[in-house]
Amino acid sequence: MTPDMAFECLLVSQDPAVVCPLNEVLDRLSISTKVCLTPSKAIGELDFASTDLVVIDWTDDSSSGELLSRIYHSDFVHKKTIVAVTEHDSYIRGTHVVLSKPITTESGEKCLRSVYDRMLIDYRQHARYAVMIPVIATNQDNRLLPVTITNVGDGGMGLSAKEGLSRGDVLSFRLTLPDTRRSIYVEARVLWTRDYGVCGCQFVRVPPVDLDILHEWLKAKCQVKKPSLPRDHISDIGRDSAGKHSSLTPRSS
Repeated sequence: MTPDMAFECLLVSQDPAVVCPLNEVLDRLSISTKVCLTPSKAIGELDFASTDLVVIDWTDDSSSGELLSRIYHSDFVHKKTIVAVTEHDSYIRGTHVVLSKPITTESGEKCLRSVYDRMLIDYRQHARYAVMIPVIATNQDNRLLPVTITNVGDGGMGLSAKEGLSRGDVLSFRLTLPDTRRSIYVEARVLWTRDYGVCGCQFVRVPPVDLDILHEWLKAKCQVKKPSLPRDHISDIGRDSAGKHSSLTPRSS
């Protein structure tokens, strides 16, 4: 994301009939957009940009496929959502959404709004927010362990500990997040460990009241720039799969 917390899109096309309506919709969705005329130039942009969304005006030659392969075989920090714009209303392996030509502002809005909602859900589920909070945790053997919580997300947290932790260990503790009204109770299982006592944990149990506090805190942290498109003009997630101009397709394995 950009510093002002807007999603970033790389729009790969040299066709004004594609670029103009999609650029308008992307702007209204508060998605920062860079236009590349060719897939080869887009590969260079991917090396430098923290792109969230790639829209490819699909061509019959090998260049579009090479760009798609480059995306999947590169060690990017986060996954990218890929939209293919085609003259054929058919699924393209490796893409997430297909948008059929000819493109209108209406069809582009229906497709990209659904894409935006999926990206937002994915971002909120996987985002981690840095903290540095020391706590005393109790493991499954009732041993007290000093640990430091280093980041918190929707489904888990990262921590560091001087005493060795192992995969599968379950820790329980009370955690006071910054600017919250009280501490919350957390049970978390260690999913992975690294050198120097760094661990990744998955939440096992958070009481409902405490979970509400956690979600409120995460929502306040997740300040994604809001679209200017009215909600009542936009279809719900997944509804576009039955539309004429766009179809949601499953993520390839």
